[in-house]
Amino acid sequence: MSLTWTRALAIMTAALMTASCAGHPKGVMTPVTFSSRSPTAAKVEMLVATTRLASNNPSTLFNGERSPQPSLTDITVSIPAGSGRKIGDVQWPARLPPNPETDFAVTSVNAMTSAREGLDWFRRHGKGGHALVFVHGFNNTYEDAVFRYAQIVHDSGAEVTPIMFTWPSRAKLRDYNYDKESTNYSRTAFENTLRYLARDPSVKDITVLAHSMGTWLAMESLRQMAIRDGRVDPKIVNVILASPDIDVDVFARQFVELNEPRPKFTIFVSQDDRALAASRLISGNVDRLGRIDPAAEPYKSKLERAGITVVDLTKLKTTDSLNHGKFAESPEIVQLIGGRLAKGQTLSGKDIGLLEGATVLVAGTTAAVGAAAATVATAPTDAANAAVTGMSRDTDGRELEGILESEPSQPLVPEHAKPTT
Repeated sequence: MSLTWTRALAIMTAALMTASCAGHPKGVMTPVTFSSRSPTAAKVEMLVATTRLASNNPSTLFNGERSPQPSLTDITVSIPAGSGRKIGDVQWPARLPPNPETDFAVTSVNAMTSAREGLDWFRRHGKGGHALVFVHGFNNTYEDAVFRYAQIVHDSGAEVTPIMFTWPSRAKLRDYNYDKESTNYSRTAFENTLRYLARDPSVKDITVLAHSMGTWLAMESLRQMAIRDGRVDPKIVNVILASPDIDVDVFARQFVELNEPRPKFTIFVSQDDRALAASRLISGNVDRLGRIDPAAEPYKSKLERAGITVVDLTKLKTTDSLNHGKFAESPEIVQLIGGRLAKGQTLSGKDIGLLEGATVLVAGTTAAVGAAAATVATAPTDAANAAVTGMSRDTDGRELEGILESEPSQPLVPEHAKPTT
């Protein structure tokens, strides 16, 4: 193993050894009986699409290997009321089976056999036709992703229908490259998931919320859609990238290739993100998008001209030892996602109060609210292509000319593989 890899692993391993969720029991997906003694416990029901291989074990459902066929599952998670729980916490059980009075617990699992069943599920569970689609990041088991998304949906208070896409992660630090290739493996499946949703009349709008390595999958799938159709489906109104593990130069090219009109983009960054520091070490030492300083040039001007909203969480303190999951653990941020972003709305000056302790820059106006967290930069999108191209400090400033024309004209997947209504 190279010295670079060793340093990167040391950074993440040292932090994970002190992480609050370290050592929780594995195999929590077996449904438990919901006690009548916990009538105030909340329930989050979600539709989970995955390219993971089925484990044939009800306690895990799916493992970290790759399946040739996607799967759909309807899962309900109960979240205990009281017990000193704070917004942002995932209360893993200390032992199995989980106790719904004190722990997050799965209360129902229903496998589906067709995409049509998934659309029927959405119609039954639709909340105003708003779909929030979550994509997890690196080093996540199936159950890690399910419990985290249940926490986000519950704590955000979002009036949306929760859908999660989980890709094959082996949930091991040394399998970073395997996980990265698994996102590439899953691109068409995720694109098709979005297509099925967008084609259904009961779906009014879609927000994509992706974290860490999952942001790569989200951007690549949206890019495929744009290359195939000439643009991203108009029902996909908002894309939220939290701690994106993407090379800034690559993101610039991906963004350009989405074409106009694009979804609204919001990016959560943190300059003290230790996981992305390790990722940079093993990825050519190029800035990761989730670790930039959006107030510094050339990022500030380019992001503003591109109309990309950036929230800098560097000064925000959470219990996450890697500083990589602040968006989910911060009460203010997770509620901001649920209150506005999950429904496709953009941030404005009215949102400053939600970011207590933040320094907020909205359309060129700075307002200091305190000492803790954020920078927000927004602007019109008419110069987006030229603005975002060449974001990296190392760039020579050349424009991306003829990118789309140079792409192969044949479809990315065979015609028979495309979803049908």
